[in-house]
Amino acid sequence: MNVAGLSEEQRMIREGVLDLLATHLPWEKIRKMDEAREFPHQAYNALAKAGYLGIFFPEALGGAGGSHKDIAVFLETLGYYYTGIAQAVTTTAIYAGMHVAKFGSPELQQAIVPKIISGAAKLALAMSEPGTGSDVAGINTNARREGDDFILNGNKVWITCAHVANYLVVITKTDTQAARHQGMSTLLVDTKAPGVTIKPLAMLGRRTTHANEVFFENVRVPATNLIGEEGRAWKNIMKCLGLERMALAAISAGHCFKITEYAREYAQQRVQFGKPISDFQVIQHKLVDMLIMSETARQSVHRVAELLDEGHPAVQETSIAKIVCTENNFRCADIGLQVLGGAGYSMEYDMQMFFRDSRVGPIGGGSNEIQRNVIAKQMDL
Repeated sequence: MNVAGLSEEQRMIREGVLDLLATHLPWEKIRKMDEAREFPHQAYNALAKAGYLGIFFPEALGGAGGSHKDIAVFLETLGYYYTGIAQAVTTTAIYAGMHVAKFGSPELQQAIVPKIISGAAKLALAMSEPGTGSDVAGINTNARREGDDFILNGNKVWITCAHVANYLVVITKTDTQAARHQGMSTLLVDTKAPGVTIKPLAMLGRRTTHANEVFFENVRVPATNLIGEEGRAWKNIMKCLGLERMALAAISAGHCFKITEYAREYAQQRVQFGKPISDFQVIQHKLVDMLIMSETARQSVHRVAELLDEGHPAVQETSIAKIVCTENNFRCADIGLQVLGGAGYSMEYDMQMFFRDSRVGPIGGGSNEIQRNVIAKQMDL
């Protein structure tokens, strides 16, 4: 895999991560873990122990203060090796952890972020609800103030990794009379608190980091666990989107390269009509198209990382990258499955897992339809 354009430190990140995962998450175990829906605890803990989870956080909070380009390289590498470990890391460190790191009180930051970096605490973001997926402003989960606590009630769904989380970052209404985008707040909820129930869901792909349904019944949450100002959750959610979308794109870009290599190796070994099918131009063109999509995805991620590192909001560019990378990811898997033919459709080969794991990309993290809405608005349409 060509890694031109990386700094020496970024090359070291890539090589170190791949070596670590080969030891703590050997490929022959992944299919079994996928079938058993087993979270990759050993690999996750090894990444934390090696200090890689610190890349997301500033030095003031005990992190390594990585650039967006560093983070992109790290996540592309994880996505290349196995999307499940990539999703395990980003769920805690970015989708949930960034709310604490960016908007939490100093006390909350010092209590939680070092635990994220060390691997001692896992988090999950609880935002979607049965009646509100893309329509986040329409949430019904609510929390009312009672003395020094909030009393939380409601139901969340499609909550990735909630089953292994120590804390949930919950988006809730604290003022049910406020306008749609007002009165929303963010609370850090201990998953062991009385009244919290987590129900695992059977998902098509990403089974090792599957989604869950979460129920809150009169859950008492200390007011000190309020993340950011009360009623300002919507604005804070918007401030996290750039990094979130870049992360999703980077993982998908890495997965594109993995699928392309897997299909190429199969084509070079599969013999039909007396020669490897990779000798046939029709197969060569499919593999070339897959590589083009892989490289295009990577370039869009690096472009976004550079813009974010320069301080640009990159609203349009992050949405474009999310669309390009996740759709290229699924198209690569679809073409790769065709290259393998019957083997691709068999559960005995890894391509079926790549196909299943890639399909969530255009759905999750803000559907690609929503991303197109964002771009249209940027175009004054």
